[in-house]
Amino acid sequence: NLLDKSLNISAEDTEPRIYLSQAETNDAKALLSKELGLTSGRPVIGINPGAAYGSAKRWMPERFAELAKKIVDELDGRVVLFGNPAEAEIAGNIISRLTFSGSYCLNMAGKTDLRQLAALISECDAFITNDSGPMHMASALLVPTVAIFGSTDRTKTGPFGEGCRTVSKDLACSPCLERECPEGHLKCMTAITAEDIFEALKDVLPKEKAVFLDRDGTVIEDAGYLNSFSNLRIFDHAVADLEKLKHAGFKLIGITNQSGIARGLVSEDFVRASNAYLKKTLGIDDFYFCPHHPDDDCRCRKPKTLLLRRARLKHNIDLKHSYVVGDKIADMLLAKEAGAKGVLVQTGQDMNSEAADFVAKNLNKAVDWILQENREP
Repeated sequence: NLLDKSLNISAEDTEPRIYLSQAETNDAKALLSKELGLTSGRPVIGINPGAAYGSAKRWMPERFAELAKKIVDELDGRVVLFGNPAEAEIAGNIISRLTFSGSYCLNMAGKTDLRQLAALISECDAFITNDSGPMHMASALLVPTVAIFGSTDRTKTGPFGEGCRTVSKDLACSPCLERECPEGHLKCMTAITAEDIFEALKDVLPKEKAVFLDRDGTVIEDAGYLNSFSNLRIFDHAVADLEKLKHAGFKLIGITNQSGIARGLVSEDFVRASNAYLKKTLGIDDFYFCPHHPDDDCRCRKPKTLLLRRARLKHNIDLKHSYVVGDKIADMLLAKEAGAKGVLVQTGQDMNSEAADFVAKNLNKAVDWILQENREP
């Protein structure tokens, strides 16, 4: 790192992120809901068929059209096409090859600015793209991504992090790093089939259902700013209740705001230790926490969704078929923002919320409702 080498200043490695305003995400949600009629948790797959560098980076429109048909027919999904104004013709080529109506495929190529593009990508359940700028945007937005590589080197410019896959063919002439195929055959792209990309999509597309659990006031008594194991009390029957969810196939993810760290009232080491104890005792698969003060305007404090998005990538979680259980209105707003269902438990701070899908007396009743919701007809 240049800071360390040049100035002897240590710096932690950080992954690039794109942060959106609430208005931007609301507008994107409203547009997709209006144009695609999203009401039943169907997957929304973004497709970016362009690449400004040159044709050697672009998979063929007919393959994208074949892929879009598979998404609609086999996944009951919906497709959104992206691109800059110069790539609108590519998107139009794809559209011309499709036989289904506009309610299955939305063409946004040439119709967005960068911020609108980012907001729409962020609402996709997965993103399929050539090696391009939108590929890196999707990665920075924590959206599961499949990237198609031809002439360029996926080890140099590929997307990074969990939930990303690259697809390329091992050919003697690739990667050549050229804008156009110097041999005139473009085998690095033609050898990649729609089935190749569809299989990669199914690999990254979130499919696990989860229950996101608040901590204080939900699975343990709210002791204020808990800073001692002597004050940590797990609610009666919580172990058995959560075991029912595990048995029903749910992943259990803890997610908690811990502003006591920023206030100097709780040590981060204690939060980590107590979360680890709860993971082991309650069978929780993972725990995420926000250490910031409410005035910090961070992106990880509930009801903002950064921690849920991280969990989605790591654990392959389908947020649209998941639940958030908590004792605060912020938990219910988090569920709405993520497209999950919210269950408010009356064992902590708030007794009611218009944003809740269900209000339960306690964790036991919340679990019963979730299991009833998921019972086979």
